[in-house]
Amino acid sequence: MTKIIKEMLPPDVRVARDTQDLLIECCVEFINLISSESNEVCGREDKRTIAPEHVLKALEVLGFGHYIEEVYAAYEQHKLETVDTVRGVKCTTGAEMTEEEALAAQQRMFAEARARMNGVATASKPPETEPSLNS
Repeated sequence: MTKIIKEMLPPDVRVARDTQDLLIECCVEFINLISSESNEVCGREDKRTIAPEHVLKALEVLGFGHYIEEVYAAYEQHKLETVDTVRGVKCTTGAEMTEEEALAAQQRMFAEARARMNGVATASKPPETEPSLNS
């Protein structure tokens, strides 16, 4: 979260450590709230597994209905990226990703998620990575 906070702000803006901690606690509390309500929605439907629809319904119940379209779009994008990543790894290599490949994929997904949050369309290209300590 600290990395996301720093990357979302202009370079000349500093965030106090207490503020970062508070933001992280807010995120944790929000996730707990959504998870708990999703579980209740799931239970009311006599289901045992929380599905994306339960999370969307929880957002609505908790008064976050104006985020549903954006959350659903992010979910759909995530499904596409996940399918492409899994297929790409299994079809092209027949093995799991190396740690470096997984890190690069993770950094790409974070960059795309940040771009979506900022309302910027992205092309799926690998991010520029910092040199590793092993280099």
